[in-house]
Amino acid sequence: MPRKGRAENNPHQIKGGIVAFFDHLEDDIRAWFSHRPILYGFMGGVGVVLFWRGVWHTTDWLSSILMDIRTGNSTTDMSTFPDGPLSLLIGSVLLLISGLFVSTFVGNQIIISGMRREKKLEEKTEEEVKGEVDRIFQIKKELSKISKRLDEIEAKL
Repeated sequence: MPRKGRAENNPHQIKGGIVAFFDHLEDDIRAWFSHRPILYGFMGGVGVVLFWRGVWHTTDWLSSILMDIRTGNSTTDMSTFPDGPLSLLIGSVLLLISGLFVSTFVGNQIIISGMRREKKLEEKTEEEVKGEVDRIFQIKKELSKISKRLDEIEAKL
């Protein structure tokens, strides 16, 4: 009789193992693609196009089914095979295994600002935005000074 808490009996451990496997797979694929940026970009582009094609065609397919049921007439001329869900699945898999799904649809800046518990731009007051712009301007000026000083030091060497 198996002991309680083993992976076979604990759905949370099984789910964690599956997530860990795919997380490791994604890391390996991203590492491989990082040395092939053109191929990475092409594959990401294909994934995005297939994803949105799948959304579009799945919506059309469901619409045609519902219109056939209600009126007997379809608004679209779709094939009998639902290629939309297949495109959606393939596009999602391509984006997920390449690590592009979240960054493509959510964006890195939104994720980072959420982790920092920052306000969204539209939630900030005008004074907060002006203050940030002023701080950025000051940082740029300071970087410019540092760059000039480094150039002077290099010239002396």
